[in-house]
Amino acid sequence: MKRLRAHDLKPEDVLRLTFHGGFDQQAALEGQLEPFFQALEKYADGWMPDVVEGKRQRKYTRAAIWTALEEGRDDVFTSLGLYRTKWPALDMTLWLWLPPRAPKLDIAVNVQPLSFFAEEERCLQVVELVRAWASHFPVSHAKAHSADDTELAGSPRFGRDEKTSRRNGFDRIYEVCWLNVFGPRLVETVGRERMLSTPAHRVEELPNGCVLLVTWPTVADFASKEARLAQARAHAHLRPDLDFDTVLRTLHERSARLAPVEPRFHPDLAPLLSRVVDRAASHERQRRIAELNAWQPPEPEEWRPAGSALPPDVDDPERTLEDYSTLAESLVALLHSEVPSVFDATPESLTDADFYFWREEFPSSRPREAIDEHAVPAIGAYLGEVLVRHLGGRWIPRRRLEETQVLVGNRVWLPFVRARNYMRSRQSLLDCSLTWLYRVAERHRG
Repeated sequence: MKRLRAHDLKPEDVLRLTFHGGFDQQAALEGQLEPFFQALEKYADGWMPDVVEGKRQRKYTRAAIWTALEEGRDDVFTSLGLYRTKWPALDMTLWLWLPPRAPKLDIAVNVQPLSFFAEEERCLQVVELVRAWASHFPVSHAKAHSADDTELAGSPRFGRDEKTSRRNGFDRIYEVCWLNVFGPRLVETVGRERMLSTPAHRVEELPNGCVLLVTWPTVADFASKEARLAQARAHAHLRPDLDFDTVLRTLHERSARLAPVEPRFHPDLAPLLSRVVDRAASHERQRRIAELNAWQPPEPEEWRPAGSALPPDVDDPERTLEDYSTLAESLVALLHSEVPSVFDATPESLTDADFYFWREEFPSSRPREAIDEHAVPAIGAYLGEVLVRHLGGRWIPRRRLEETQVLVGNRVWLPFVRARNYMRSRQSLLDCSLTWLYRVAERHRG
């Protein structure tokens, strides 16, 4: 039973639902949570969990839920995870804070992709789910919205330091999301009459004094002009100290940052840059694409005209070539588990290595002495071996590694110098990528 994880899907925005409330610590836990799971099973239209996870994974059943909660119990809280094995992906966690701590019920739900909630009926089911939870459990604040937009809004700190944010929580209307539940304290802070007169798609007072507010019929189009206008109107109404035009302009700026950008990467580096982009946080993805569209790799400097090549100066050229091969094999030994293609010593394996070193932030995450003494020689030898095997290159051995050359066409390349420049910083892994030097050498082999 393999649960679906976010990295199994292409990077996309997520519906993020959070619920902060309480429960009765004196009552039996199963009885307290029965309405919670009943509502989930009734309204989780198309995204119902089928996996319960405590210390291990089990098929979703009531018995599995109670077992997982018992497994997750410690002196402070108990928790469990709920997931799916099929699209759409679900990552849901339930926390219950136990005595002597104040009784708190925290719920975090992430459903990927957000586009799954493009239909009004499916969105209505989410609203009814949250309404059912908020009607049964005391709630201080709950919301459902685009995860990307939530990140751009600065949630949950909203410009505050971490200590203040944790202490005060959502103590005023910092943001209005697609779906909101404001607890009695927030309602009184704003004024019940003002809150109930908010211009929105749905405003409902719940029996426990909370107010449910939905700005727009569907959440997937939260960034449209119409949905942003509705969001701004509700926010400015609830916070009359804010300027409506400023609120609306800020929302449109966030929409622009999330608007899709077509990748137009340098063709030689597109396979590498596409993977770099896929590592970006979803809310930063479009900005990263735009940056890499504009970026051009610097022309490699690690070469000389063939006519100015330094001659061999080693006593035993064959033995020296064997040393280069041994150095290259040390890179294979280092990377083989994470980069299986490194065994093949192909242009594609150079790209795989480039991405691995970038992903690991290798130049800053490993001791500099180890990089200079071990990684740089191994990388340089491996790069040289690929030039020899695939471009008909020929090693010109030298006693000093940084003087060692590989003759390809009318140029000699300095793979060990390239490796040193490559390992200077994370940005250098892109600026001085192994892939890029290979492709330039390929064009000049003549």
